[in-house]
Amino acid sequence: MRHNMRWAVTLGAMCSAVFLAQTAPAQSVSQSKRPELRPGFGDVTRADPAPVLAFASAPIIRPQLRPLAVAEPAPPLVQKTAEDAGFQRWVQGFRGRALAQGINPSVFDRAFRGVRYDPEVIKRDRNQSEFTKTIWDYLASAASDKRVRNGKNALRKHRRTLDAIEARYGVEKEVVVAVWGLESGYGEFRGKDDVIQSLATLSYDGRRGKFFEGQLVAALKIIQNGDTSPRNMTGSWAGAMGHTQFIPTSYLAYAVDFTGDGRRDIWSDDPTDALASTAAYLKRFGWQKGQPWGVEVKLPQGFNYGLASRKITKSPAEWANLGVRGVDGRAVPNYGAGSILLPAGGRGVAFMVFRNFAVIERYNAADAYVIGVGHLSDRIKGGAPLVGNWPEGERPLTLRERKELQRRLTRAGYDTQGVDGKVGPNTLKAVRAYQQSLGLPADGFATLSLLKRLR
Repeated sequence: MRHNMRWAVTLGAMCSAVFLAQTAPAQSVSQSKRPELRPGFGDVTRADPAPVLAFASAPIIRPQLRPLAVAEPAPPLVQKTAEDAGFQRWVQGFRGRALAQGINPSVFDRAFRGVRYDPEVIKRDRNQSEFTKTIWDYLASAASDKRVRNGKNALRKHRRTLDAIEARYGVEKEVVVAVWGLESGYGEFRGKDDVIQSLATLSYDGRRGKFFEGQLVAALKIIQNGDTSPRNMTGSWAGAMGHTQFIPTSYLAYAVDFTGDGRRDIWSDDPTDALASTAAYLKRFGWQKGQPWGVEVKLPQGFNYGLASRKITKSPAEWANLGVRGVDGRAVPNYGAGSILLPAGGRGVAFMVFRNFAVIERYNAADAYVIGVGHLSDRIKGGAPLVGNWPEGERPLTLRERKELQRRLTRAGYDTQGVDGKVGPNTLKAVRAYQQSLGLPADGFATLSLLKRLR
């Protein structure tokens, strides 16, 4: 679920992603939507070209599940290295901390049998690209004809199960299928890394050690509860697991046993528990059945871009009075209070987004991810492609360029409140103020041409 890690789409500047409590990367089996935001999941290699994220969750006490009777394969013989020796010393130290948090010694020893330092995990963690992907390129993949076609096929194949999940949790089946499609290509790319080994390696590495050690303890609790066995617990290099890529803490808090077999099994070929867990997660954060995540709209000539803010909400009728209408020219139906979102500035597609947008955002905080899930679900349901155009002549700013933009804006008197390379609300406000000073449309879209003006 949402706090995740996946394959590789960091939508930084071009999407001006809005974050809830934390920031999230975007895309790869290694990154998916879940409750706890995965740390910097920007670049995970995977065969499927779709984007995905993770979740933060409050602890929930679960009944003890019966242990799985699964035979563990013998670990392969590997050459020991100096790094392995340091890693094994760390494992011994971690063992005490894990046991102090309620992990049974026998569970710990079984889980770490054959586990070794994995340099490939660190390589992937270090090599996340500083380049971003434009939202139009992201959506071309997220809602491609192939992904839409495969989503419709998945919906037909699992309709009975999905109907039952929708009836239980009140989350439209097309939305659940869309999350599944972005997170793992409808189950085709669930990740094959040993989660215990990956999380232990990342914890030992220390760069984000506290976060990953917390995930590792949660993974051990999952094994201790009997939901799966250590070597069956596979996923992305950063610990996201199963059909809809839950990270361990999100799994503990939100996964459900929909099949009634005593285990919350998100790893097997049967996606039932994973799909139900995704619906349960969205319901937990306030999903309203019948309300769209958002709708595409047309803005009037001379629209005040200062109104394009998630903090500003109006009824569809009030927006219509300001000239904001659906692409069919009519007022948007009354789905409740909505905000105007311009993920690519005034020259790109405009959306009116509603409460359910924020619910999907809990799965993955990047605007592009939310739009990707929402638009894919609409297409699976039979909706049409987007009507508006994108500023395809623009290229996304690199991380280095976004930081330079922030430094130069601040020096010019438009304080971005820090230099982190993330185009959040403070940078958006600064960009708009600078655009206004130049007599440009103040849409807040951070572009290379704007950066060049500041140089």
